[in-house]
Amino acid sequence: MNKEMGKRKAYRKYSQEFKAQALERAEKEGIPATAQLLGLEADQLYSWRRNTRCKGESTETQARLEAENARLRKEMQRLEEELAFVKKCATYFAKAPR
Repeated sequence: MNKEMGKRKAYRKYSQEFKAQALERAEKEGIPATAQLLGLEADQLYSWRRNTRCKGESTETQARLEAENARLRKEMQRLEEELAFVKKCATYFAKAPR
């Protein structure tokens, strides 16, 4: 058995700060150049960029949904108040003599 087949490649972990700075630099200089300069694979930078964008969209989407939920809650409360008023009116006119 080949000695290299039994070994696992050691993965290096990078801090979020390093990733952010690398992506910022990649925006200015391009991903391939930045990857070569930092000793990374270009695919790694593309992956970091994709993950960062997905998280950003998720946060933006979440905020938009929360705003929509707040608007719908207010609308529901207003409609419930109107319905209660209509019920009171219906009760009043049902009891009133003709």
